[in-house]
Amino acid sequence: MFITLEGIEGAGKSTQAVRLAERLRAAGHPAHLTREPGGTPLAGAIRALLLHPEESLRALAAHGLAQGLAPAAEELLSVTELLLLSAARAQHVARIREWLAAGEVVVCDRYADASRAYQGSGRGLDMGTIVTLESIATGGLRPDLTLLLDVPPEEGQQRKQQARAAGGEWNRLDAEGAAFHERVRAGYLALAAAEPDRFIVLDATLPPDTLAEHIWQGVSRGISSAPGTHPPAS
Repeated sequence: MFITLEGIEGAGKSTQAVRLAERLRAAGHPAHLTREPGGTPLAGAIRALLLHPEESLRALAAHGLAQGLAPAAEELLSVTELLLLSAARAQHVARIREWLAAGEVVVCDRYADASRAYQGSGRGLDMGTIVTLESIATGGLRPDLTLLLDVPPEEGQQRKQQARAAGGEWNRLDAEGAAFHERVRAGYLALAAAEPDRFIVLDATLPPDTLAEHIWQGVSRGISSAPGTHPPAS
């Protein structure tokens, strides 16, 4: 079974993904926890470039791998962001297929829906192009269940600021304005409305323990039903 968690910044996806994977294992289900962008060494390197481009370029330059390149001298274009995400996803999907073939439940913190919400609704890129790149990168692999953790952008940003003050990560997506996060949230809710059989929308303003219980209820129902099919790689 392939389960994804989606939501805007500060929705608590990463925390709940960890808790879900741990609970699946405790219930006797082999579970593999992963994330996007990332999930493999190459995809993880692309993640660093996407979320922290200046620091990544400085690190490359320090090792003689980006000679003559001045960090912060170049804007990361929205279309470049989409293409890099798609490249990372292609690397990741190859591994996801291996984990699924081995009989594991794969729990993924973000997947292809994130590109539709962030680069489509948030950045305003052509949705047809996004869908085409998604098809190339995934080979048609879609989640059996998607848990959308919904939170108002202002609360999500407050949580991220609190985490930042405590030493947590702060990246270029976190720094986007309120209007961007509102568009992303609206994009996610539209995706959920279009595919109610795959999505479960959850109130991410609930206390973490309560939210975890609601997630487990939804996943338990999904596991008890027949798993979806995973098309072979093209």
